[in-house]
Amino acid sequence: MNEDAPQAPARRLAHVPPSHAFLKFGLYTGLAMVAETVIALVVINRVPALERYALARNSFFIACFFVLMVAPVCRFLRQPVRMFSSAMVAWAIFVSGYELAGLYFDRLFDALHRGPIVVLVEGAVLYGIAAVGSWVAKMIVHACRYSIQPDRHAPRAAARHAR
Repeated sequence: MNEDAPQAPARRLAHVPPSHAFLKFGLYTGLAMVAETVIALVVINRVPALERYALARNSFFIACFFVLMVAPVCRFLRQPVRMFSSAMVAWAIFVSGYELAGLYFDRLFDALHRGPIVVLVEGAVLYGIAAVGSWVAKMIVHACRYSIQPDRHAPRAAARHAR
């Protein structure tokens, strides 16, 4: 083998740390959730001209929030640990913004019947269920794709390695 030949790309990149895309995605998603919530609160509380369209206005903001909330689940659907990590980073940032918004809007927690701790736990449960569901689906696909039957030659191979 020629030692002067360039190394394979896998060997050159073996010592490079893994990307933290799930953390970045969680950070940006959390900031977007906070921005959407602040915009919604300002529009709902400070723009009386839209009061007659309250149902449409509130539905629009809920739909936007739902899209942002589901973004980490869709982005990391096949990677349950990264999904949960990204989602919890986003949710923790959102809960922090929710807490700060509660300081400015006096009756926010009373109107929504949820304090920041309750919101944090609800998000963790929802994202945990999504991550576990993703993991179970991944295991089902793996079980369907590969045979579950044990290898016939496994006892002989184990005996050879024991010697």
